[in-house]
Amino acid sequence: MDHATTLSRLEATIAARRNADPATSYVAKLHARGLGKIAQKVGEEATETVIAALSGSADELTGEAADLLFHLLVLLGARDVPLDAVLAELDRREGVSGIAEKASRPTE
Repeated sequence: MDHATTLSRLEATIAARRNADPATSYVAKLHARGLGKIAQKVGEEATETVIAALSGSADELTGEAADLLFHLLVLLGARDVPLDAVLAELDRREGVSGIAEKASRPTE
């Protein structure tokens, strides 16, 4: 199975549900609550993923990682950042040392 295709299908599903009825769509409900709530959910799911990694089973970590990816795709969609842009950035970084890549970023 092509997992990039799975993420692309999920991205399309999220986009299709963004303007649905919030009473019937979790994605629409998140969007109705605003970018701050979507970002908060990503943070919550990231924390739950870390907890599962440290003290949960492999199945718990898998479930939390799936939740994190889902909510990250909702956040990217809310900011009109396509998954392809993220994948292109990963492609750009491929083969580059993580230390070198981080050093090449502008300082803030």
